[in-house]
Amino acid sequence: MLQLTLESSFSNTLTVSELNSYVKSTLEEDFLLKRACIKGEISNCTLHKSGHVYFTLKDENSAIDCVMFKPYTKKLDFSPTEGMSVIIKGKVSLYTKTGKYQFYCNEMEKEGLGDLFIKFKKLKEKLESEGLFNEEYKQKIPKYLKNIGIITSPTGAAIRDIIKVTRNRNSSVNIIIYPAVVQGESAAKTVIAGISELNKLEKIDLIIIARGGGSMEDLWCFNNESLVRTIFESKKPVITGIGHETDFTISDFVSDLRAATPSNAAELAIYNEYELKSMINNLERMLKHKVKTEISNRSYELDILYSKIEKNSPKSKIEKQKVHVDKIRAQMNHEIKNKISYEVKRFEKSYSLLNAYNPLNVLNKGYSIIQDENEKIISSKSSLNLENDVKITLKDGIVEAHITLKE
Repeated sequence: MLQLTLESSFSNTLTVSELNSYVKSTLEEDFLLKRACIKGEISNCTLHKSGHVYFTLKDENSAIDCVMFKPYTKKLDFSPTEGMSVIIKGKVSLYTKTGKYQFYCNEMEKEGLGDLFIKFKKLKEKLESEGLFNEEYKQKIPKYLKNIGIITSPTGAAIRDIIKVTRNRNSSVNIIIYPAVVQGESAAKTVIAGISELNKLEKIDLIIIARGGGSMEDLWCFNNESLVRTIFESKKPVITGIGHETDFTISDFVSDLRAATPSNAAELAIYNEYELKSMINNLERMLKHKVKTEISNRSYELDILYSKIEKNSPKSKIEKQKVHVDKIRAQMNHEIKNKISYEVKRFEKSYSLLNAYNPLNVLNKGYSIIQDENEKIISSKSSLNLENDVKITLKDGIVEAHITLKE
């Protein structure tokens, strides 16, 4: 162990590391401090992803930072939570890198609920029984808003986070800040005043109550009954973004929407203008396609309907009958022509045949036909009577003659 003399001179100057190492050794070798058992109320409790638990143990007057490493937390049959009264065993030591002394816990037992947690639980149960947390009273958060009222510290990280998120998501949204105290005895009154003032502004679409993380004591003002009732009675929708994701206050239960952090409150409240524009463009394309398809379908249906109307219209029927009549007329004309042609040919054939047998044809060869007074053909000499008149038919005409006997 580092030995220190009682002499005080610059020749005995220590480095920071040497000093911290000495203090660490002194604390760890102290009989009482290396086997200490203390009780108090858990505050600022953090369950790290590594499995370690970091917390502050406090009483009415003092507090000490504590850590319980994973091998010891695995043995617990409960999870340390904010406001829990516990008895812990372990040792006091110094973290040499920061010079900060803390209690290293290796055992923990529940003693009961802390005073603040008991107050929290009683007020929550009271207000819950009155129906203040019922979903039926929750106001709908406006989807597309223009003006947001923010109740928070004007110099804290919460407002910076909200402004950053707002500008990234939608630069057209206006932020109206109501500066408030968000920790301590006067905090609840200033937040109540902020809610009242913002409710008077007609243009305000939504109110966000925001504060960064902290212990149960730091956030206690948001468990104030008057504040909780004021949030419930607000005519404007209220989003609470108080602390971190694991922090819960009664204001969170009564608000219209609880956000994990101030940044998350802004994300829930403010629509993304770029996503909205993209959505509008997609809807426009879908609408155009739908309208085009609908017009095409209706046009097709109209064509079918028009075709049916045309088909069943008197004009169409007349035209159809006219076509039918023209077809019959053409068919009849064709048949008549064929009939005439057939009859002409038949006539010509008969005429030729008849002409072939026509006795008058022999007249062309120099012959003649002799008929008596009774127009009986005389075919022999014996048929002639003397002194009779006869009619002689030649090829070019008829002559009369008188029969005489020639010696």
